[in-house]
Amino acid sequence: MLRFAPSPTGDMHIEDLRIAIVSYLIAQQRNESFTIRIEDTDKARVIEGKDSEIMQILEKFALKHENVFHQSEHLHMHQTLAIRLLEEGKAFICTCTDEEQQEDDQIDKKNHLYSGKCFDNDKEDLSTLKERGIPFVIRIRKPQDEIIYHDLIQGDIHTMPDTIDSFIILGADGTPNYNFASACDDMLSGINCIVRKEEYLCNTVKQKHIQMLLGYESDIDYAHLPVILTIESKHDTIKWMFEEGFLPDAIINYLLLLGNDKLPKQIFTLPEAIEWFDIENISKSAVTFDSDTLRFINRKHVELMDDKSVSKLFGFADADIGKLAKLYLEEASTIKELKSKIDPIFAPKDFECRWGEQMKILETLILNADMIEHFDTFKTFMMNESGLKGENFLKPLRILLTGAEQGPDLCDIYPLIKPYLLEIAS
Repeated sequence: MLRFAPSPTGDMHIEDLRIAIVSYLIAQQRNESFTIRIEDTDKARVIEGKDSEIMQILEKFALKHENVFHQSEHLHMHQTLAIRLLEEGKAFICTCTDEEQQEDDQIDKKNHLYSGKCFDNDKEDLSTLKERGIPFVIRIRKPQDEIIYHDLIQGDIHTMPDTIDSFIILGADGTPNYNFASACDDMLSGINCIVRKEEYLCNTVKQKHIQMLLGYESDIDYAHLPVILTIESKHDTIKWMFEEGFLPDAIINYLLLLGNDKLPKQIFTLPEAIEWFDIENISKSAVTFDSDTLRFINRKHVELMDDKSVSKLFGFADADIGKLAKLYLEEASTIKELKSKIDPIFAPKDFECRWGEQMKILETLILNADMIEHFDTFKTFMMNESGLKGENFLKPLRILLTGAEQGPDLCDIYPLIKPYLLEIAS
């Protein structure tokens, strides 16, 4: 089973989405379940409604899941497992105050590891502390041996025991910390492959240590994806991508391309990627977000879309409007940019502009003329009836028909908009 474990504490970022996509893809390749775990144990940072927003985003990308749950639902199990480690002598009670811990950190400046006075505390102190109302946390005991595991991207990871802290697994309020809750839930859910950010390498070894102490021996495949570097922070959110008009298929395509030069084709869909994607082909090196490449890929995916489906992006259900939008792909790449071309065609025209007088003459002719099938015939009729020539004819005609002074050839546009001429030329 694979999982995607987002935190509802902010907007979803492209690195988060890449993890969700790769996890889903591997689950499909292995014919295994894909589950969503909302990591909401840090109540102080949880933003109301973000969990629903996360699920809506996953739905837009068609990342189907078999199960979804909030981590807070497992609070009792987390607490039970923490007490079990305490009872087995694999964890200990710590009553150090914040001030004492700060002093201890000064003692061990090199590694900033816990060097407090509570190593000898055990389960016998638990009831006494509860009776006296003394606040305490539960810390895990440090490992005695080197921890080794294999990463599908990074290779073999070796961690010496003296670099791992006796970190807190259960806070004073009974809330498990991130590493403990995640390790327990991965174990309880039977997760056998975890895809996460490279920055969480330090968390992985702690979670393996937790699972080892709990007696969990099942092998888990790990894949830590290298960081995506962005020039502007706003560019790394999915919300920004949607606002700019990037298609879900294009975003998936782009994120799977990053750091991967062993793909059979550059433009593809997620179902196609399931056939040949290999996570071990992803480079260890950091990658840079390139909006120009994303724009190119988005343009290609618009080209591949059914014309009628494209038209629905602009409020129509007419294949000709989809073809019209595609005419502008030489100068526009996103749905937002295409919308800026399509909307003016159907918007009320400005007859107060430089060409307003000529536009009014042409408007009157269109409103009173029969439908003309071909553009050349239409053009000749309009020129002869209006008496306008050269720039005085072509400029106002283009503005009247498209709302802009430049764009694709009118002979290509006219066949696609002629059913709407009465609406457009007004």
